[in-house]
This record gives sequence, C-alpha cells and structure tokens, in this order.
Amino acid sequence: MTTPVTVRMWSGWPYLLVAVPTIVCAGLAFTIRPIVNWIVGLIGSAPGPLRLAAELPTVWAVPVLAGVGFLIGLWLAQQALEDSLVLTVAHDHVSLIHEGEEKYVPRERVAQAFRDGKDLVLLDAESAPIARHNASDLDAAAVSDAFRQFGYPWIDGGDPNEAAYRKWVEGHPDLPEDLDKLMLARRRALADGKAGEAAAITDRLNDHGVILRDRDGAQQYRRR
Repeated sequence: MTTPVTVRMWSGWPYLLVAVPTIVCAGLAFTIRPIVNWIVGLIGSAPGPLRLAAELPTVWAVPVLAGVGFLIGLWLAQQALEDSLVLTVAHDHVSLIHEGEEKYVPRERVAQAFRDGKDLVLLDAESAPIARHNASDLDAAAVSDAFRQFGYPWIDGGDPNEAAYRKWVEGHPDLPEDLDKLMLARRRALADGKAGEAAAITDRLNDHGVILRDRDGAQQYRRR
C-alpha cells in the first residue's frame, strides 16, 4: 500500500518570516535616531517606544530591536502556520487541516478535485462542495501529483463549472427573496470578520442548491 502523501507550506517560509523582521529591526538600530529626529521635525512628536529606542546606545539598541523583530517574526510565522492548509492524500481518504480544524473526506465521496484560483476544491457526485480551502501556500504541482498518484479524479484548468457562476447582486430576481437575504447576511458577516457565521450561511445555501465562492471582493454563486 502506498504511503499517504502530505503537502504543506514550504518548510523554509516560517524561518524567513522570523529572520527578516529580526534583521530589519537590528539594522534599524543604526538609523532609529535620525528617523525619530525627522518625525519630530515633521509633526513635532514621535511615539514613545521610538523615542526610547533612539535614546539607547547603539550597542544596546541592536540586540533590543533585534529581539523585538524576533518576537514579531515568531508571531508572523505562527499565524502563517495556522492559516496554511495541510493536505494529506491517501488511497482511501483526503485529510485537510486548516485554521486548527481537520476534515476527513472518504475517497468515495470525491467526484472532482481541482484548483479554483487560490482554492483547492473537492466536489461530490452531485457537484456539491465537500471542501474549499485556500491552498495558495502549497505547490500546485505537488497537490495535483498527490491526487493523481492515488487515482483521484483530478481536473486541470480550473473549475469545470466556471461558466455557471454569476455575481450576486442584491435584489436580483434570479434568487428567491429568502436566499437573497441569506446572501446579504453572509456579505455582512464577511465584512464584520465573522468567518464562522459566514461559513454557517454558506452551508445553508448549499442545502438549497446554491454553491458559493468569493472573487474580487464579490460573492459569486451557481445553481447545483
């Protein structure tokens, strides 16, 4: 039996996210004083932390600011790891770990798998979405090779239902009033940063045969 294949963010990316702020902040120690003087001359004041850093001798400013950059980098790396999709493809299932949540998809449920822009999408036999996750951090060739290796129905060239999508416009008669209100509620939830509420509304619309995706700041939908 072939060993499952896991595709994840390039392993060097978190290290870069730590290294770059550390180096930049360490270098800032040599320029912080003229920068603060310029800000004070421009607006008459400067933030307290900047003024404090400018008063430090360079021999102290370098390690202090490097330490600040290191902490910023650690936070960025942690966020990147949490936000990045981890995909595992096996002969009998697909596993997707994203934003701290794991989803198990049995092989027999997957009728189509493809990249739709930045997203990895899995559809069932009725063209309903099983999973849609941002996979921009994953190597596209590695993802497609993983599915093909185990004989999954991988599709090149994007979403095969591309032509069926249309932009949602509030009040358009193509959708009944109750579904139109759900689309409006989802847009508001996304604008308010309520991802969980938006996902719940997406599921309700899926139950009504309305398949959603987000493109260029707009909601797009198709009928199943």
